[in-house]
Amino acid sequence: MRKRTVRNGMRLLLAALLLIILASFYHAVMADLFSFSPATELRFYNLGMCIAAAIGGYGVVLAVFGLVLPAHHRDDAEIRIAPLFFVVLCAVALFFYLFVRSFTSPVEEERVRPGTTITI
Repeated sequence: MRKRTVRNGMRLLLAALLLIILASFYHAVMADLFSFSPATELRFYNLGMCIAAAIGGYGVVLAVFGLVLPAHHRDDAEIRIAPLFFVVLCAVALFFYLFVRSFTSPVEEERVRPGTTITI
């Protein structure tokens, strides 16, 4: 097992998970932060998912190749995989927590756009 390759693959997988969480659950926050139009907000979501899929796929392939290939002379006992594995598990748990919370939270009112009048 090539620990460096597995670790790099898991890092890419973690980056993809964080990008999926950002694009799927916080795209409205990012749109407000950067003043995106609704079309740009949709583009941000689609681009985030596409890039996350590419990075995650490459990370999985890299990690699997690291597990399958024989050890290299550069791999030593100083490389630890377990801490990064637990961080990836925490990111997956965060994703599922936010996923379930999105169904159980109350429906938010639509945002008021600038120039819209409010009648009381």
